[in-house]
Amino acid sequence: MSPAREGTHRAARRGRSVLTPLAVVLACATLLWMVVSGNRAEPTSFSPAPTASSAADPPAVPPESTEPTLPSTDAPTDVARGADRQLAVGPTSAGAASALAAALPEISGNLSVAILDPAGGEPVGYNTDRSYVTASIVKVDILAALLLRTQQEHRTLTTTERATAAAMIERSDNDAADTLWSAIGGAAGLRTANATLGLTETEPTGLSWGLTRTTATDQVRLLDAITATDSPLDAGSRAYLADLMTSVEDDQTWGVATAADPDTTPALKNGWLPRDATGLWVINSIGHITRAGRPLLIAILSDDQPSMPTGITQLEAVARAAVPAVVTAAN
Repeated sequence: MSPAREGTHRAARRGRSVLTPLAVVLACATLLWMVVSGNRAEPTSFSPAPTASSAADPPAVPPESTEPTLPSTDAPTDVARGADRQLAVGPTSAGAASALAAALPEISGNLSVAILDPAGGEPVGYNTDRSYVTASIVKVDILAALLLRTQQEHRTLTTTERATAAAMIERSDNDAADTLWSAIGGAAGLRTANATLGLTETEPTGLSWGLTRTTATDQVRLLDAITATDSPLDAGSRAYLADLMTSVEDDQTWGVATAADPDTTPALKNGWLPRDATGLWVINSIGHITRAGRPLLIAILSDDQPSMPTGITQLEAVARAAVPAVVTAAN
């Protein structure tokens, strides 16, 4: 998402009185200032300066949308607690957690990883208690909330809802997300759904769906809720979500997908966002992948990245190092 900035021009309106020589001079100077300042207006899109490694970086994806102005610190919001589904928090397997930490490359900015084997393994994590802005990975959560609502209403998605959901997940369309965010009741609706889904560390805000805050552990909880048979989401809802997440556009299949076995189709959603205050980037990726024939749920969240390509490169390096280390340690 890129900030929109516009230059402003002020010109004084003058009456029909006869201009004095001094007024003529002032009028000409004003006209010259308008022309010069108009040519110096800031661009309306954020384009980070290329880095030295840009030739090796993946192609940049355009920012997602304009980011609202926030206070310097985000105030916490009250979130419903006591959800029925509880996934153990943190690295409960000491061996796998140690292998994960040792395998990680040098990290710039902030980064967190959570990995879970949904077939009965234990969650493994690195820096899992840190909170990040979601950017567009929250679109999976929005759709899960909508599907819960339709289940409660004993109906299926309408044709329009299905088209909007497909645009939101497959193309990461922000207008579609705006529509479905309103349909679920905004931040309040997401809180209600997350209490049912078992997300205890996700904090939506009324300012923007993309500024919802979450942790890597909670994103693994979300992935578990949309894959497990004992999920509040019924089989049809889970299959629908999986179908959309395996159909994202080709230029958005970066991130956790790079750790998957060849000839498999990961189900994923990525998010990217430049922050107004710093110009640094949030780069997130969540998904259900298969590695060494084993299904895994993985979330990698990061911020304070110098550019989008650099952030993606680092996230993918972490995925390629972390996933095999955890699989090997768990065997």
